[in-house]
Amino acid sequence: MKRVALITGAAGGIGRATADVFHNAGWTTVAVDRQAECSFVEGLAFRQADVSDPDQVERLFGWLTHEIGRLDALVNNAAIQICKPLPEMSVGEWDEVMASNLRSIFLTTRAGYPLLKAARGAIVNVSSVHAVATSTDIAAYAASKGASMALTRALALEFARDGIRVNAVLPGAVDTPMLRSGLSRSHVTGDSIEQRMADLARRTVMGRIGEPEEIGRAILWLADTQQASFVTGQSIIVDGGAT
Repeated sequence: MKRVALITGAAGGIGRATADVFHNAGWTTVAVDRQAECSFVEGLAFRQADVSDPDQVERLFGWLTHEIGRLDALVNNAAIQICKPLPEMSVGEWDEVMASNLRSIFLTTRAGYPLLKAARGAIVNVSSVHAVATSTDIAAYAASKGASMALTRALALEFARDGIRVNAVLPGAVDTPMLRSGLSRSHVTGDSIEQRMADLARRTVMGRIGEPEEIGRAILWLADTQQASFVTGQSIIVDGGAT
């Protein structure tokens, strides 16, 4: 039987690339996003759901259980980023970031646990280098990603008895719409987006920005029980050496 992966936040740069990577590796792949209109390659299933909403998550996993009945890998990639100084951030904005980036992991993990236990599967949480080395005007995002690292370790301990491995990937600067949007809202003036991208590239040992597919392949490796069978509780930085 083909292995099954469910990937949240699949309409974005890393999410879409990861869905393609899993699909091309022969997995039955379910792409999930809160956007209503998302086109993916033929043979890749799409389900619309806001994974920060408990009712929608319950319906999503009810569908998965009934229609597919298996889950080998849960990739928690859904996230938003609000770039502004903390004193200017509203309570609603703070809560929105935490719901999308952190509560969603709790909800999907809780709902997917029975299927993951049955398959002795894997969870990969997409955190960020902002969890370990951040910058100004991105405090809520950094806090949510740091919390996802802590949650990864806690779940690795809790789920080890069930044969479920739990790890995190921490992407650095990757050429995605989220990165470009964040740079466009930067308080630094005078530089173009491409100039700011080039500045980020110079900060990496490898001298370039990452590609979404490179993060997707790291996620696939962690999700693959044969390839990463003895890896759990880890947070793997994929940032071209920037940190």
